[in-house]
Amino acid sequence: MERAFNRLKQWRGIATRYDKYALTFLGGVLLAATIMTTRTASRN
Repeated sequence: MERAFNRLKQWRGIATRYDKYALTFLGGVLLAATIMTTRTASRN
């Protein structure tokens, strides 16, 4: 779990994001997590 948070923090758009709405920020986090998940799934 800690590795996932560290990978997510490497995304500059997520780490330095200051959105007006929390829902917009959550959408960006979910998008980044989905991309990371599909990339790791395709390697196996």
